[in-house]
Amino acid sequence: MTDVLAAYNLTKAYSSGCQALKGLSLSVQKGECVGLVGESGSGKSTLARCLLLLEKMDEGAVFLHGQPLHLLGKKALRNMRRHMQAVFQHPAAALNPRLKIIDSVMEALDVYRDACPSYLRDVREQREQCAKRLFDMVGLESRFLYSYPHELSGGQKQRAVIARAISIQPSFIVFDEPTASLDMYTQGQILALLKELQRQLGLSYLFISHDVSAVCALSDRIMVMKEGRAVDHFFTEDIFSPERHPYTQKLVNLFAQ
Repeated sequence: MTDVLAAYNLTKAYSSGCQALKGLSLSVQKGECVGLVGESGSGKSTLARCLLLLEKMDEGAVFLHGQPLHLLGKKALRNMRRHMQAVFQHPAAALNPRLKIIDSVMEALDVYRDACPSYLRDVREQREQCAKRLFDMVGLESRFLYSYPHELSGGQKQRAVIARAISIQPSFIVFDEPTASLDMYTQGQILALLKELQRQLGLSYLFISHDVSAVCALSDRIMVMKEGRAVDHFFTEDIFSPERHPYTQKLVNLFAQ
């Protein structure tokens, strides 16, 4: 299998003296979900922002489809950004409260006018039909097209954010605690949706969470972070193996309670 995303020796320190990343490397293959777990402050979200180049790293290299993102100029990087998207913890913060949901969902397609995903090809020139197709793909009723974010539940807002993320047919999506603000029933629905979209579209995911059960439900491989480093890395089915790192065993024990 080929790597969709590969990162090497990522290092990041803040002016406060906090060393958020300490030479961390990882890869995500085509159609694979890599889960990332660790306690708060372990560097998970910093890693996500550095991979997406939303935050500048001090050292390291990030490649997407073999292209060195860390070396690209502004225009070339903008063109590559269509291949990677992100979904974060709080959907309400990701949606402009002044925009109707259709305008938020269509935002990326409005920016990348030449983007023509295979699943929107027949309706690409019909803005409302594009939005309806995306709504249908994420299980959101079309009656919400012209609603505002405050009129939707947390789960519905997150579905809208996911619809926007897949709208330009990315190959890689970072999910940073995407279910943390949702109730348990809605969490299960969103995880099932992500798994189905991955199967249908051949997407690659980095799924970040402190919830080991959510990571196990979605991931093929799991990386465990502690204090800016990767301390363990294994296939999901091996999570209960006795040779796991002591910190991993601690997380597994919390998961099993």
